[in-house]
Amino acid sequence: MPEPTLHIGRKISKIRELRGMKQETLAAELGISQQAVSKIEQSAKVEEDALAKIANILGVTVEGLTHFTEDSVFNNINNFHDNSIQNNFNPIEKVIELYERLLQSEREKNDLLTKRKE
Repeated sequence: MPEPTLHIGRKISKIRELRGMKQETLAAELGISQQAVSKIEQSAKVEEDALAKIANILGVTVEGLTHFTEDSVFNNINNFHDNSIQNNFNPIEKVIELYERLLQSEREKNDLLTKRKE
């Protein structure tokens, strides 16, 4: 049963947040400004075409978006198989990758300084 107290904009906002997506990212995918996404998320109703595009980008069906509940959204996100959307990443892996790059850079600096002294 859909949550009657949430309008469609709030549902879009909630699903976007659950996906870990920023308004700027959704805006870029839609080809609109971040302010336009903010306006959509404040709207009680959204045009069908825009709703279909938003649902696709968020990785849910239009029906899943319009009939949003905490349980149904997780089922729709987990069942969506579109390899063109790559918003999932492990932040710890990113930190490790950046740390390794920084460490490599420091090693290269140390090598250069050691060679200058010789």
